[in-house]
Amino acid sequence: MLQLYITWDPNPEMLNIAGFAVRWYGLLFASAFFFGYLIFQKIFKLENIPAKVLDHLTIYMLIGVVVGARLGHCFFYEPEYYFAHPFQILNLRQGGLASHGAAIGILLSLWFFARKEKLAYSWIVDRIVIVVALSGLFIRTGNLMNSEIIGSPTTVSWAFIFKQVPVNQEIYANLSENLQQYYNLHGNIPRHPAQVYEALAYLSVCVLLIWLYFKKSAGSKPFFMTGLFMVLVFGFRLIIEFYKDVQVDFEKTLPLNMGQWLSIPIILLGIVLIFSSLKKTQK
Repeated sequence: MLQLYITWDPNPEMLNIAGFAVRWYGLLFASAFFFGYLIFQKIFKLENIPAKVLDHLTIYMLIGVVVGARLGHCFFYEPEYYFAHPFQILNLRQGGLASHGAAIGILLSLWFFARKEKLAYSWIVDRIVIVVALSGLFIRTGNLMNSEIIGSPTTVSWAFIFKQVPVNQEIYANLSENLQQYYNLHGNIPRHPAQVYEALAYLSVCVLLIWLYFKKSAGSKPFFMTGLFMVLVFGFRLIIEFYKDVQVDFEKTLPLNMGQWLSIPIILLGIVLIFSSLKKTQK
């Protein structure tokens, strides 16, 4: 077996000054809000919305993303632990953010925002999905820098060897003979770079939504862009999950993992929104 794989062993900390660490994940998470803000500046200017409204939106989005993603992880993936240790929910340094929870948090926070600013709910969500797709790119890149949410073992030529992720006996026992031989020789195994797959998928969705909004005036069709976002993003997620390693133990007995089960109703809702939007605009 030729060793053509990419060895991946980055330091999750970009820099550390006197014990204060700046992590790549945190920088990329902040970058998602920064570039999202720039995109929305252009949208608000184009549609003559006061700049102060954008500042309010940023606060609502930040709260919705962080609270929703954290609670989503705690309640969808590790409910037993967090019900037994509720104060650990506040321990963000422990890690654990779920994109499905973030989606719910965003939708709820935007509902409150739209009511306060007297904007149509469809107007705001159809535009926010552009920056949410962009955020997915940054967050999955952050996961890559943390060597987390890794892919399943594989021998494809573009596989990554995550040096910081050990191979335990259970994983070793389920490897193919070729991969067991590779492990015996090199002490680790190649895996699908699932974070890269997702990052590229979200980037393509973001580019498509930007084109539809600025070139095809898709924002004039209520909930069309929202529905398209749901179908594409969570459709990609449904497929890519087949190439991911198991995140939590209880998923080992499921025909589909938790991320896939949560994606299915969102995809179906997206299809409904697309057809409903097209039907209304044709009248």
